[in-house]
Amino acid sequence: MRVIIAAAGTGGHINPGIAIANKIKEEEPDSKIIFIGTDRGLENDLVPRSGYELKTINAYGLSKKISINNFKNIIKTLKGYGEAKKIIKEFNPDIVIGTGGYICGATITAAHKLHIPTILHESNAFPGKAIKMLAKKTNCILVSFEDAICRIKNANKIVYTGTPTKLKKINYTQQQVNEMKNRIGLDKNIPVILVFGGSQGAQSINETIIGIAKKNLNDNYQIMWATGPKQYDLIKEKFENENLNINYIKNMKIVPYIYNMEEIMNISDIIVARSGAMSVTEISNLGKPSILIPLPNVSNDHQLYNAKVLEKIKAAKIILNKDLTDNVLNYEIKNIINDPQKMKEMGISAQKIEVKDVETKIYSEIKSLVEKNTK
Repeated sequence: MRVIIAAAGTGGHINPGIAIANKIKEEEPDSKIIFIGTDRGLENDLVPRSGYELKTINAYGLSKKISINNFKNIIKTLKGYGEAKKIIKEFNPDIVIGTGGYICGATITAAHKLHIPTILHESNAFPGKAIKMLAKKTNCILVSFEDAICRIKNANKIVYTGTPTKLKKINYTQQQVNEMKNRIGLDKNIPVILVFGGSQGAQSINETIIGIAKKNLNDNYQIMWATGPKQYDLIKEKFENENLNINYIKNMKIVPYIYNMEEIMNISDIIVARSGAMSVTEISNLGKPSILIPLPNVSNDHQLYNAKVLEKIKAAKIILNKDLTDNVLNYEIKNIINDPQKMKEMGISAQKIEVKDVETKIYSEIKSLVEKNTK
């Protein structure tokens, strides 16, 4: 099978694309797969690191505001359509797959014009503009959440598959958990609250955790906190201004980035995070109670809709960014950890939206479309 995958910008778009590519390779090792992205997103690191070739085009998200910069981006994006068309003609794929974001506009449209079968994967509960705009042009749309189905109009076919992720639930023994906590530098006797704000960190969440540390609010729980690489030094400096050493904050382990996220998520009691589609998927797969702080000012408030998927089944508590303070977050954390039965029930509820065999379902749709087109 010859496949092109359009994925750009954030890990939430790129990682599902890589997972799909890996599944195709697993089923059909002789497959040829390339990615189309931009020259400025995370795809420039993640795609080559995964062993796939990346070709770049011009593609930009467009604003509703009239401005010279927006006009320039429209011109560049139109140029990107021609670039995508050229790549597709040269590679001659059996199928073109898009995993969301503005890169899909040029690539899927070009493939459609060339009569190449296309599939789009939408990770969010509230579909983005690219998905809605391309619904008529693509052969099939795969969605991560059932809630998304009713929000996509005029689609040829919609299939609920879930989002592919490499993080899985692991049933560690208590001894294994204790050994891991000891190795990381966590107390085996205190509940662990994992806090992260995505690969780059989240300033408002970080400021809130700084407040919890300064006020010593986490007296009966410990925090495993990934600040984001770009914010770590700034946070370290803020602690130094308070005569605190970042490596010796009571009941806190602070790191720029967590590379063994599967292990850490599995041994954590509660997860505090933004509500990107990938995070919500991983939280549900692992069956963890969560406190979600949706990123504000994003297209269609899609992170809020993602969070509501867990909130409505009583698996998560939502704190809006505008309401986030150290006292509010501390209250919600203690409200959960001081009620072990509630914490257990939240975790069980989270797993209710887990989708099994995600990669197999996606591969099946890809294979079916390719075979149908070659008959």
